[in-house]
Amino acid sequence: MARLLAQARAKDPTTEVIRVEAATYEAHQLDTLVSPSLFGEPRLVLVPALEQMTDALLTDLLAYVDSAAASADPEVSVVLRHNGGQRGRRLLEAVGASGYPVVSCPPVKSPRDKSALVSADVARAGRRIEPEAVGALVDALGSDLRELCSAVDQLLADTQGTISAEHVSTYYAGRIEATGFTVADAAAAGSTSAAITALRHAVATGTDPVVVVAALATKVRQLARVAASGGRRMTPADLGMAPWQVDRARRELSGWSDDALATAIVAVAKADAEVKGGSRDAVYAVERAVLTVCRARSRGTTARR
Repeated sequence: MARLLAQARAKDPTTEVIRVEAATYEAHQLDTLVSPSLFGEPRLVLVPALEQMTDALLTDLLAYVDSAAASADPEVSVVLRHNGGQRGRRLLEAVGASGYPVVSCPPVKSPRDKSALVSADVARAGRRIEPEAVGALVDALGSDLRELCSAVDQLLADTQGTISAEHVSTYYAGRIEATGFTVADAAAAGSTSAAITALRHAVATGTDPVVVVAALATKVRQLARVAASGGRRMTPADLGMAPWQVDRARRELSGWSDDALATAIVAVAKADAEVKGGSRDAVYAVERAVLTVCRARSRGTTARR
């Protein structure tokens, strides 16, 4: 949507942008908005929450789509954004069948997709970002996609040259330190004191034990996937991971044996059940899992030696 608005204003800086609130729309308002202007100024009509539309807006948009090919003002653009749900599906089908451009935006859920989003936004701005910086951003802010994108915008505005892991740490150190991923990274490295310190800080700042266990599970799964690939030539996509995740997992695996990974997997699975109602003390359950993972990694290092 930002690019569409930028394109409209790049074509003509006098373009008027009109935002329509779908939930409060009244009948025939659209007729006025898409009618030719007295002075011929270009206009962009934006409906950002189409799924909230009133029956009146649905009726008017269906009529507009049906007649626009023959009678639409070429100086008027209409941009509709549907954020999901069943409301307005008939309109979406009509727009799709009309030949007008439709952009489908599937949910961005996996760390790999979030990493790709960050990298693409930075590249679109003509800048570069270090893989470690991408990973740090996703770890710190990946649970909220809008916040993640806003962080990219802020870094682009406030830094110059390549965005580094140091830049991310400077702006978001507190967020990074308070996430379950920091706990998981320290545990995977076998650093007991750092992992427990990070865990207590995360809990003290409001991080749910369930989230910490989820981060541990993600970390252990990634290590196991990369370990299982062995010497086979598997791409990050084959492993369901971002390239920076694969590179980090390969570095971290130097301290793990297969038996140690198995021990960690069992410990995290047990903690997952305990923090979801199987234990009276969820924090203690997580702490025990973290200690088990750290000890397993230490034994794995000994075994490999």
